[in-house]
Parts: sequence; C-alpha cells; structure tokens
Amino acid sequence: MDSYHRQLHRREQPDGRDCQFCARVDPNFSHRAPIDRWVQGSIDDSAAAHLSENGHVFHLMFEMAKKRAQRTLEDLPLPKSA
Repeated sequence: MDSYHRQLHRREQPDGRDCQFCARVDPNFSHRAPIDRWVQGSIDDSAAAHLSENGHVFHLMFEMAKKRAQRTLEDLPLPKSA
C-alpha cells in the first residue's frame, strides 16, 4: 500500500514543514489540515514533496492557476507608443 493511503500510527508522526509556495498563493492555507500543509525535506517546495495526496493535488492546482495567470498577462496586447 502506498504512503498516501495507509493510516499513520501514533508513533509515526511525520516530520515536515509548511509549504511556502502554498502559504503564499492559497488564501485558505491556514484552514488546511496540518498533514496537507506539510512538505518533506528542505530543498524545494514541490507538489511531490507534500506528505499527503490532498496537499499534492492542491499544490498542483495552484501551480496551474499561477501559470495560467502568467500566460494571460503575456497574451495582453501592449499599448502602442507614438
């Protein structure tokens, strides 16, 4: 059984830290369950580093929304100068 779907035992408290990317872009980040906020490791805040499947999916959704917003800004026509 994979780590996303197995039940944690009390003695198996995962160590982690809050995902800084999700904390910046998710307005409801503070309302998430702690396991959904945490990432493992200290190198980067990626979707794969999340300890839970929900955290992984939320991270991917916010990455896609950020890329979509950047693409929309790039597609705007530039104002013409004289």
